[in-house]
Amino acid sequence: MGQGQQERVATSLAGTVSEEISASLAPVDAELERRYPGDPGTRQPVHTVYVPGDAFTADTIRSWGDQALVALDEHAPDAASFAAVLGLPDDLAEAVHDRVRAKLEREPIEDLRVDFEDGYGPRPDAEEDETAARAARLITEACEKGTAAPYMGIRMKCMEAAVRDRGIRTLDIFLTGLMKAGGLPDGLVLTLPKVTYPEQVTAMVRLLEAFEKAHALEPGRLGFEIQIETSQSILATDGTATVARMIQAAEGRATGLHYGTFDYSACLGVSAAYQASDHPAADHAKAIMQVAAAGTGVRLSDGSTNVLPVGPTEQVHDAWRLHYGLTRRALARAYYQGWDMHPGHLPTRYAAVYAFYREGFEQAAARLARYAGRIGGDVMDEPATAKALSGYLLRGLDCGALDIAEVARLTGLTRTELEGFAAPRRGDLTASAK
Repeated sequence: MGQGQQERVATSLAGTVSEEISASLAPVDAELERRYPGDPGTRQPVHTVYVPGDAFTADTIRSWGDQALVALDEHAPDAASFAAVLGLPDDLAEAVHDRVRAKLEREPIEDLRVDFEDGYGPRPDAEEDETAARAARLITEACEKGTAAPYMGIRMKCMEAAVRDRGIRTLDIFLTGLMKAGGLPDGLVLTLPKVTYPEQVTAMVRLLEAFEKAHALEPGRLGFEIQIETSQSILATDGTATVARMIQAAEGRATGLHYGTFDYSACLGVSAAYQASDHPAADHAKAIMQVAAAGTGVRLSDGSTNVLPVGPTEQVHDAWRLHYGLTRRALARAYYQGWDMHPGHLPTRYAAVYAFYREGFEQAAARLARYAGRIGGDVMDEPATAKALSGYLLRGLDCGALDIAEVARLTGLTRTELEGFAAPRRGDLTASAK
């Protein structure tokens, strides 16, 4: 056949075959959309800070930032010394140090949870009532003044029988206080700890439904995180992955799965000296969480380290190196969020995050630019890779590691275009790159 001639196209199947197959798969199509809606496309905080309910005050966020800055000034007063402690390459030292300081001055905490569980403990009912009401007032005032963290909320007590009523009452007081003060703020996050059975998740759903009805809120307005702190939350007695069933039991309200380093390790009998987020038991649990959450829109968070950067400089440096290494390890494994337990953890949290995004920034931007422009290179990227590349750049932008001007300069893309690559239609991910 000569060039320019139109190719003859022939088929063998009747048109009704395709229609019948589509009809037979319609329930599966609907199920895919319901169960696997994909990432919500909103900002995910790089960490969560837990503050006991009685310790939470109007200046907690600013105080943590100030304490972190004091630690930097005392133990690593300039870019070179900070880089030397963490092993940062020379070409990243200045950029990381300057951005860490700016972050601690501007937005030291991205996500704060006022804790009424382990960090607060059992208290007289009247005391916990008052503390819950105060938390609602302080969060409302912070939102009004513009001093709130992007995400804030509470961790209630769990759904186990001994503390169930107390947890429900605390949540009710807190949410009611927010409503009376003007409504639920953007960035509100609720955390349900020590979940063992999917039925406990269902109970939380019913509780939130009741509150929404009581205040004529839009159904589904309230979501919550599920803390994975027990072996039973990973593997049920019948051998199934409990965490996957928990996500479905949440009926679309689950926003995150948070790994509880110390409760989970203790549950498996790991001795205290080896309870850490890089223990093989932790890796196993988080791998199950990761697979269960993939595509559901439920996000993952790693746990914390209890080694605090306090004391003489050498001891602080050792703790910083540990925290930095654990954070970098988590980022490489796609756990983009973790817990921080002390103001001294903030410098290394942001240093690890900023180094992670800045060191791979130029390569990621170049690959995405080639993909967007259909330009060949030494790597054959597909839509799924373009999704990962754009997601990487967007996370870097959200946390302050990258600036939109430098991303636009190297990719030729706007933020809206980046978001389009990060959230392709489902069918696009199964198609090959053209």
